[in-house]
Amino acid sequence: MARFRLGLFGGTFDPPHIGHLVVAQDVVERLVLDELLFIPAGSPPHKTGKIISPAPLRVEMVRALTSGSEVFRVSEVEVSREGPSYSVDTLRYFRDLHPDAEIFFILGADQAAAFDTWQSPGEVASLATLVVMAREGLEAPSGMFTSVPVTRVDISATDIRDRVREGRTIQYLVPDSVRHIIENNRLYRAVS
Repeated sequence: MARFRLGLFGGTFDPPHIGHLVVAQDVVERLVLDELLFIPAGSPPHKTGKIISPAPLRVEMVRALTSGSEVFRVSEVEVSREGPSYSVDTLRYFRDLHPDAEIFFILGADQAAAFDTWQSPGEVASLATLVVMAREGLEAPSGMFTSVPVTRVDISATDIRDRVREGRTIQYLVPDSVRHIIENNRLYRAVS
């Protein structure tokens, strides 16, 4: 019997957007994953001192983003854990939960470039296959990473937050369900 193939896709997701869906689907298809978990970070160590939206709202937005998918799921493992959201802790959790699964830890090229600064990078690499989403025009690091080509989608959470702050539309950059959560909770608006 084939081993269960599980993808783990972490991030701040503040907000999650169409680009996340596109690259996640590319990874699912290329790696023939049975399931891909979106894992919103609880307290991302690389964002210390930066303002991020409350974790429950980011989880709600990711659930809205992924609703209707047969392969995408959302895990609250990091938002329910106290302290910084270290990937090594998340991977230990999923390795214990799915000891026989093939686990693929999905990274952007920028995350992979800073990988040696992470908490316990060697252990992270031993717990899962490290997958770098390689977009056209961006070089994926070689070595311990498996490169998976994904569609280049030039949408960023930073741009979406800036657009909301400036009163510009974000329609078509995020699903309507995510846009409604942003609007109803007055996220990313300029402080008056």
